[in-house]
Amino acid sequence: MNRRNFFTLTAGAVIGESLLSSEQSQAQQRDRSLKFTRERTGAGPFYRSNDNKPPHILLISADMVSPDFYHPSRPLSQHIHIPNIRSLMQDGTFFSNSFCTVPLCSPSRASYLTGRYSYIQGNSERSPEGLETELRPDDTVFPEYLKAAGYIARQVGKCHVGTKKFLDAFGENDQPWDRWSPPVFDDDDFLAYQRALGVKPQKYLREIVFRMQDRTTPGNSVGGWIVQEDGKPFPLEAQYSYYLGKKMIETIDNLVDNSSADRHPMYLQLDIFDPHQPFSIPAGFEERERELRAVMTLPESYKAAQERDFKRTPNEPEILDLYRRYWGIYDEKQLLDYRIAYALQMEIVDRTIGMVLKRLKELGLYDDMLITFISDHGEMNGRRAMVDKGVYLYPDVLRVPLVIKPPHSLPRKHATVESPVSLLDVSQTLLDFAGLRAEAKFDGTSLVPYLYTEKGSEDRTLLFFGGWHVGVNFACGLQHRMDDGHRYLYSYNCSSRFDELYDLDSVDATNLIDSPPHQNIRKNLIRLLGDALQSDPRWIGYWAEFRIARFSDLPKSKGDMQLFTTSS
Repeated sequence: MNRRNFFTLTAGAVIGESLLSSEQSQAQQRDRSLKFTRERTGAGPFYRSNDNKPPHILLISADMVSPDFYHPSRPLSQHIHIPNIRSLMQDGTFFSNSFCTVPLCSPSRASYLTGRYSYIQGNSERSPEGLETELRPDDTVFPEYLKAAGYIARQVGKCHVGTKKFLDAFGENDQPWDRWSPPVFDDDDFLAYQRALGVKPQKYLREIVFRMQDRTTPGNSVGGWIVQEDGKPFPLEAQYSYYLGKKMIETIDNLVDNSSADRHPMYLQLDIFDPHQPFSIPAGFEERERELRAVMTLPESYKAAQERDFKRTPNEPEILDLYRRYWGIYDEKQLLDYRIAYALQMEIVDRTIGMVLKRLKELGLYDDMLITFISDHGEMNGRRAMVDKGVYLYPDVLRVPLVIKPPHSLPRKHATVESPVSLLDVSQTLLDFAGLRAEAKFDGTSLVPYLYTEKGSEDRTLLFFGGWHVGVNFACGLQHRMDDGHRYLYSYNCSSRFDELYDLDSVDATNLIDSPPHQNIRKNLIRLLGDALQSDPRWIGYWAEFRIARFSDLPKSKGDMQLFTTSS
């Protein structure tokens, strides 16, 4: 039976082996009365796939998390103190090969909220007039299904896909902020919270400022260590991520106090800005900084960039050189500071998560709550003399953490799943646990079977795209496991003469596009990408260029590339 069919959830187990499989049973499911996210217009049709009590759900997202911090294949991960995230991993399932669709905030968030590859190709801050940067009014995000099915939906933190859909999903009292950086100086509630603590606004005690490409002019600030504006130590309790955690706890307490949590299932969404720069490291992390400085090293690809004076390699796409010049990390001491501050910021995220989990346990809600932890995209963390992310397809910006802790009454079978999965899968997975099936087209699949029976297809192909950011690169690519047992990432860059090919299992991946032993792999991946692009009308623009640029590597087929048709 197709893996997309819902599992029947019972109070004590997931009946993986007794899924409805007959045509009659499937017809009975379809005959259930349809509901709609917007009853008046009939938009967002869905129905219940079973009559079991739906669980409370908590989705936690962090922003821009490097695999160095959580992935067991990365040596640095053993030095990062994230006990609360690791506890979720122990109680749930860790997906070790999870990827976003676009390594930018807005497009990626749109993808996992809708369960579809996003038409959004850039963040609002850098997109030109006419480029869509917000979800459309007629889109349906998965929290809308939950809300329409009786869930009380609440959200705290960043949205960055336009506020309209968040108000649709979470109600008019929601306060999502729609920008890339946190509103630490203009969030009135946050400033009132700081005043109640007797804390003044932050300023930098030590600030990391990179250099422009002339290597002398000050360039991008990525934040650093903070104090109060009067120079006094800045407490963790007044840091913005910690404030978001407190706000989520307040939301939970309100729902429990007025008995809403007893009458209705809760859907809670905590969207944390950290560990994204600009960093805001408060007091109390001095010892952790010393410990990290004792073990922190530089990526080999950064050292290689130093040796060639940060010039392009012969087969390197121009877009990567542009980003390297944009960041201007010419001083290795600054990169060490960055990597240490970034790691400390991740530990702040973990403490925030731990605070929320602790409260759920105190209220007796943790065990039977479905909890999912994700990030919108990854981060370079110094590789190739770059940080942050961008409109290029490199393993570290595409990899994301994905942890699913199911309700205690439905203990998972697999602690780790190595099969490739996507953030596209999040929406259907959470709807599946809630016992809902949406009558909509999704690009992902439910991961419920991965937790309980099959571990998923090793041969699944996932697509990736670029867009508009610091540079413009409408890249397209895919990951696939090849006959040698390795997973590879192939990327076609519309803005460059050079393609990319990476071994996804490499800790510091290098471009294998010209490697003689990998030429058959390159050709096979080009064909796979060509098949994917021409099979979906959404990618017709990519296919129009790709079929010309890689003509010699693609099967020859007749066809009018002008798309000219005549009536018979």
